[in-house]
Amino acid sequence: MFRRLRAASFSESALHALAMLMIAPAEALPTAETEVDNEENQGIAAGFTYLGQFIDHDLTFDPASSLMKQNDPDALVDFRNPQFDLDNIYGRGPDDQPYLYEADGRHLQLGRRLTGNPADPNTRDVPRHVSESGGANGRARALIGDPRNDENVIVSQLQSAMLRFHNKLCDEHAHESFEAVQQLVRWHYQWVVLHDFLPTIVGHEMVHSILPHLKSGKSMLDDQPRLRFYRWRNNPFIPIEFAVAAYRFGHSMVRPIYRLNTTLGTDPPASNDPVNGRQFIFHPEDDNQSLNGFRAFPSIWAIEWNLFFDMGDRLPNVGVKRLQRAYKIDTSLVNPLGLLPTSLGFPENRRSLAERNLLRGLSMGLPSGQDVARAMCEPVISDDALRVGKATEESQATNPKLVDIKDFGKEFVGNAPLWFYVLAEAQQAFRKDSTPIRLGPVGGRIVAETFIGLLLADPHSFLSQTPDWAPNKNGKFTMGDLIKKATS
Repeated sequence: MFRRLRAASFSESALHALAMLMIAPAEALPTAETEVDNEENQGIAAGFTYLGQFIDHDLTFDPASSLMKQNDPDALVDFRNPQFDLDNIYGRGPDDQPYLYEADGRHLQLGRRLTGNPADPNTRDVPRHVSESGGANGRARALIGDPRNDENVIVSQLQSAMLRFHNKLCDEHAHESFEAVQQLVRWHYQWVVLHDFLPTIVGHEMVHSILPHLKSGKSMLDDQPRLRFYRWRNNPFIPIEFAVAAYRFGHSMVRPIYRLNTTLGTDPPASNDPVNGRQFIFHPEDDNQSLNGFRAFPSIWAIEWNLFFDMGDRLPNVGVKRLQRAYKIDTSLVNPLGLLPTSLGFPENRRSLAERNLLRGLSMGLPSGQDVARAMCEPVISDDALRVGKATEESQATNPKLVDIKDFGKEFVGNAPLWFYVLAEAQQAFRKDSTPIRLGPVGGRIVAETFIGLLLADPHSFLSQTPDWAPNKNGKFTMGDLIKKATS
């Protein structure tokens, strides 16, 4: 997006120091479900963290993305079409990858049955394969269009829900061709991206500033899109500012612990069970007690999706039946993300997700957040307001300034890493613990223009073919609605 801006310069030692500050201290015990967690973002449900991961895997596939070498942004190859076309679901299609499909070539294969969700006894895992040489402890690899969608238990079950959504539409449109059903599934998904995910992350105002017809009610031809910074000449692309900085906002939304369903644990919680049937995103001692992927997890771990997305249930704010919220978009990552498990292939000296992100931005030659803000004609956040830490009433006042980091603060004067700046920009909206926090004008526009630009560039998207298409007569269809349809 901003090729003419000079690359920001930092020492690796300074980025290491910043990364250490961005990783929150380990919590002695997770917040009880009998009280509201002050780190939760009251404007974003927990499921959007993993919907964002799913969308990312749909758009991009870069097997050469290594921190161990210098990469040229112009030489990066996207091995997946930069389109919202669900090739992470469909792979290369029933002719080229028939093992993903049932014998009829229309329905997608599903995995074993899962239990634990009293509202959906038909919950299914993704299909898996265990090699004979793997033995009793062999990894059960998912047979899906993109293996990354088995990185953790939540995204793998989101993948399964999408498989079931396709099969449901196959059943409802039994006389339609596979291609016709596939288009219908894709358009429903694209609608969710545009009308649910984006407004939740960047706000309706930002979406309407790019697609004004959504607010005015006019035709998109009469009230045309307004892309200020996302431009392509011959082919659409994934901007490096999006992939390496702005879209990594989701890392700050990860919770340390999740409740998968109401069958696990008790209500009220047992006094001797501090986690009360919940699971850690990464367990410090035992992978089998965490939500790590690339394996056949316990069959009782079926997800109750109304604990992750608003599905109209009006759940309580506390207790095992509450809607869990994502953590706030701020300059703090939960402690488990500072020590990524080596069992998933992370090298011993690069286990901090914050440090990996910061070094990635350096290796790609990203400009500073301040320079990008100036290029976008947005007010630049002062050094006094760029602070490191949680967006909570307890921490906000004492969070250290970026420019006060011991021994390295001078490197950050007017020169914040773009990924950090995007998080800190969102954090400027904080007023009190209940304040919803979304991406700000710099991060939000990079994400929104990239998404909308890709939809407009795709000749097969609903926005290109039939801009006034809607999934139903009332024009309301959310991720919660998609899951309800898939599981009905």
